[in-house]
Amino acid sequence: MTVAQYAALGETEDGYTELVNGRLIMSPSAIPEHNMAHLKLAVQLLNQIPADLEVVQDTDVDLELATPDRPGYVRRPDVIVVKRSGLKRRQAEGGLIRATEVVLAVEVISPGSRNTDYRAKRDEYAWAGIPFYWIIDIDEPVSLAPMHLAGEFGYQEGPAETRIYEAIEPFPLKIQVDRLID
Repeated sequence: MTVAQYAALGETEDGYTELVNGRLIMSPSAIPEHNMAHLKLAVQLLNQIPADLEVVQDTDVDLELATPDRPGYVRRPDVIVVKRSGLKRRQAEGGLIRATEVVLAVEVISPGSRNTDYRAKRDEYAWAGIPFYWIIDIDEPVSLAPMHLAGEFGYQEGPAETRIYEAIEPFPLKIQVDRLID
């Protein structure tokens, strides 16, 4: 299936879908703790992002890893920080948010997603050129593993933080990791 064919499917009724090498992948709905963690992260990010960026939850991203006529890749990160210009383009042209418009992609680990989030998505997001990728693990202690692109080596992972994560890139921010799950 191409990215255009996937986009034409519209919303699904149960769970959500992603497109991996042209194959439709179905996933069940997330557990409540997963949803709470990415909502609380989004709220923290909203208060800190620059005016040219926006926080979006649970939205399809065309990873642009294949030409339009070939089987494609569409992932749905739990949270993305995207350039506002990308949202305006999407509204004007239709279609999906493009990986080149994403500054940060975040995945929250769910039961059964650990391998996908740490391996497959990590590689795919790096190949797509998404500059920053975070993995939030909601198992106690809750942690945030920050990663940034390091050229041909893919993502370089920083130390996981369990209390407060502070960074200057992709913009100055402070995330209270220990407050993502009550």
